[in-house]
Amino acid sequence: MSNKSSGCLIVILLLALVVSLGLNLGQFMGKLDLDVSADAAMFSTARPKRKFHEVTVETAKKPTRDKIVHIDLEGIISSMEMGGLFTEAMPGIETVKRALEQAVEDKNVKAIVLRINSPGGEVTASDILYNAVKKAAKEKPVVVYMDSMAASGGYYVACGATKIVASETTLTASIGVIMETLNYHELFGKVGLSMATFTSGAFKDSLSGARPMRDDEKAYIQNLVTQMYDRFLGIVSEARGVPKDTLKSTVADGRVVTGREALNAKLVDEIGYVEDAYALARELGKAADAGVVKYRHETGFFEIFAAAKAAPQPAKVQVDVGSSLLPKLQPGMMYYLPPSYAH
Repeated sequence: MSNKSSGCLIVILLLALVVSLGLNLGQFMGKLDLDVSADAAMFSTARPKRKFHEVTVETAKKPTRDKIVHIDLEGIISSMEMGGLFTEAMPGIETVKRALEQAVEDKNVKAIVLRINSPGGEVTASDILYNAVKKAAKEKPVVVYMDSMAASGGYYVACGATKIVASETTLTASIGVIMETLNYHELFGKVGLSMATFTSGAFKDSLSGARPMRDDEKAYIQNLVTQMYDRFLGIVSEARGVPKDTLKSTVADGRVVTGREALNAKLVDEIGYVEDAYALARELGKAADAGVVKYRHETGFFEIFAAAKAAPQPAKVQVDVGSSLLPKLQPGMMYYLPPSYAH
């Protein structure tokens, strides 16, 4: 091949590459679905409204546009998004809320199955998700399927649903609140350290570990925990139609129970598997032939760019096997969690 022919071929390949990059960039821009101008979007730090794409779980039994949406709530319930950019994230509350909103907005979605596999989590995060589930259930049937565990905050969220399905081996309930602090004042004395603290009021440093806690502080903190517990108890009582006193004298003392025990205590509606939850959702949504889809978020070009720019550069390689397997709870923060998860 002559040099002239080779040069022409290289030019053609370069032009094709430029055109391909331009088309791909246009597709990325189209997926962003921004409500602001292109110029503003280039410099704005606001995140676009998340749009999920559908992945088929079960095909429709007959040709129909009706569908059931399966949404996952996995792991510790937190206000923080967990997971990596290119991995399936452990959903934070905003991810689950947005998925519920999209399902409600889609006229072809006849019902929602929310699969919960969680020991619970932050008090406020659990309450926000409960409210989002309850709001969605006013528009369309929401069936909660309890997987291995739907305890404490996980059960709190489930109380917003239309119906609850649990497996025989599900661990659920754990209706209670836990709050901890670390006290190290005796250790300070052994090593010759002390803490000088200046506060504007007697209760400002109530959870300080540098000194013993006073009796009035213990009563104050216990009152806060009791208020949160009373709200939890009221949510369960209203959702399940069981009097508070009955709950207090039976399953609302912080214990976890199996799915069968939960059914006997009227905490769930039936025993089954996720397929049974799909069937119940089809029944409640009056869509016997509906298929089942899951939501999946596809990362856009600008999200990749922003994440890469914001990612910290590690100074050294660390391997952490132990602590990463357990939730990192913050002392002095209230949680809807079984006691074993707080230690």
